[in-house]
Amino acid sequence: MKIFITGLPVEVGEDELTAVFGDFGQVKSLRIIKDRETGQSRGFGFVEMPVEEEAKEAIKRMNGGDYNGNRIKVAEAQEKPNTGAAGGSGGFKRNNRTEKSY
Repeated sequence: MKIFITGLPVEVGEDELTAVFGDFGQVKSLRIIKDRETGQSRGFGFVEMPVEEEAKEAIKRMNGGDYNGNRIKVAEAQEKPNTGAAGGSGGFKRNNRTEKSY
């Protein structure tokens, strides 16, 4: 089961968070999302635990708790909806005006 965590303090590292979730069971993978430019934590991440019951217990016991002074939210990760739009979201988009090339 994949778990989404938000509200993480920026100083929390992946090893520390792996140990915390390890108290509930085996952690298959863990990733804290970081800013591309600064490399600093963006305050959220994902944990994957292979045993669903252990993951649900971690969610139940950690959601809304205090973690190093921050209130964290812990929930089952939802799959990103596929909108069918090519190229993803964001970025530069041209308007529909006809452009001339010279």
